Amino acid sequence: MLKTFKYALLAGVLMAMTPQAMAETPADTLVIAKQIDDLISMDPAEAYELTGIEILANTYDRIMRFEPTDITKLVGGVAESVTVGDDGKTFTFKIRPGQKFASGNPVTAADAAFSLQRVIKLEKTPVFLISQLGWNKDNIDKLVTAPDESTLQVTITEDFSPSLVYALLSSIVGSVVDMKVAMEHQADGDFGYAWLKTNSAGSGAYTIKSWKPNEAVVLEANPNYRGGVAKLNRVVIRHVPEAAAQRLALEKGDIDIARNLTPDQVAGLAGNADVVVTSIPEALLYYIGLNLKQKELQDVRVRQALRYLVDYDGMVNSFLKGSQQVHQSFWASGFWAALDDNPYKLDPEKAKALLKEAGYPDGFSIDMDAPNFAPFTNMAQSVQATMAQGGIKVNILSSEMKPMLTKYRAREHQMLMVYWGPDYMDPHTNADGFANNLDNSDAATKGKPLAWRNSWDAPEVAAMTAAAVRERDEGKRKQLYLDLQKKVLDEGSYIIMTQSTAQLAERANVKGYVQGPSADVTYYNLTTK
Repeated sequence: MLKTFKYALLAGVLMAMTPQAMAETPADTLVIAKQIDDLISMDPAEAYELTGIEILANTYDRIMRFEPTDITKLVGGVAESVTVGDDGKTFTFKIRPGQKFASGNPVTAADAAFSLQRVIKLEKTPVFLISQLGWNKDNIDKLVTAPDESTLQVTITEDFSPSLVYALLSSIVGSVVDMKVAMEHQADGDFGYAWLKTNSAGSGAYTIKSWKPNEAVVLEANPNYRGGVAKLNRVVIRHVPEAAAQRLALEKGDIDIARNLTPDQVAGLAGNADVVVTSIPEALLYYIGLNLKQKELQDVRVRQALRYLVDYDGMVNSFLKGSQQVHQSFWASGFWAALDDNPYKLDPEKAKALLKEAGYPDGFSIDMDAPNFAPFTNMAQSVQATMAQGGIKVNILSSEMKPMLTKYRAREHQMLMVYWGPDYMDPHTNADGFANNLDNSDAATKGKPLAWRNSWDAPEVAAMTAAAVRERDEGKRKQLYLDLQKKVLDEGSYIIMTQSTAQLAERANVKGYVQGPSADVTYYNLTTK
């Protein structure tokens, strides 16, 4: 009880303190300032926003994963080995011996099977990541089993390459949940869902001590972690939405890491020997979703016209300079099978001609939801100004991420500006989100990816996605993804604008913090100071 109180007190102090109140952070605690209002759930069967995925990467081990010591190589996590049957559809994983959850319970194959089964049965947003393997509520208990404590057997019904199956099991839904703890907190048959929204039951490097929405998340080191106890005992992730406030706190020593500095704030740190800034290529894409429930957006010529009303180069050469680059296809540059063509430039006259052909010579008015923090505020204002040059009157609806994402998930927007990161390192992860809509009804049960959120019903594109994911020849598969990206670029319900480069600002004494190209490979446990 005393221990719990101590951590609660620490969290309160860290959240309330002003720059004048503290000159340095506690020696055993990593304090990160970050925009975290996208955090909706801590349950790995539901979490699908960047902050949640990052926190769960540090609190749960996964069946397959990228280790903090090497984020370039996919390896076994909870599983130490795997064999594939002759049919290419039966996978037998051997669970590492001696692993324990934070609770002290042993990590078994039954826990791994339970974790995958509950994802399918709960049917939350990320379910489509593994339901595409042919799993549903009716067959999951037969296709995912634990013949004994150390053996997890997984059978898929689709003809997918093993590398894709491993990639899917390395995503957020591959997190292994402590079955005993989850079921101890079960309510009304929810497999512990209500409790796990705000608590953790994993075997990762940390456990969740507390989460106060729009204030802070506090993590505590898990003494049972198979990779060894984390170097620092606690991590406090403070919600600091203003880049200027993050910079000031970093310079004062009130935080150890600032995660959301804008280029001008980074420039202001030049010459400060107490701060180190590192540029990290990210797979994060900034885009505008176009909801085709909106009549005007249903014409492909209108969607193309809107792409010609965005000043991509103007943004990346001014307020985004150093933090983003122009990128217009759905798979990030620098990764296998990425399409690096950026054919759209600001061209109001071409846009007006397309709008006239589509029957909108005078343009139209439309709402655009956007987060209420940088760089979205500046990006939204830029888009508003340039779209006006083509007669499109954009009304910006600025809000915090959580209510905006809730609106997006219900596809109640007209246009919406947000970012997107991959769930695993294979182009199918973004193809499945941007191009695959298997059920365009409001009551869809076959997953609700981005194409569904934006009401883009394109059977031809879904067929192209299916062909690409089943192709075994790597050269042919690459070309299929290039063709698919081109199709989505020209016809899809999106304006993909830029790709992010993270500018990580740390106190000079911070070492070992791991931040990769996606939220899945950001790790705290090797950090020292």
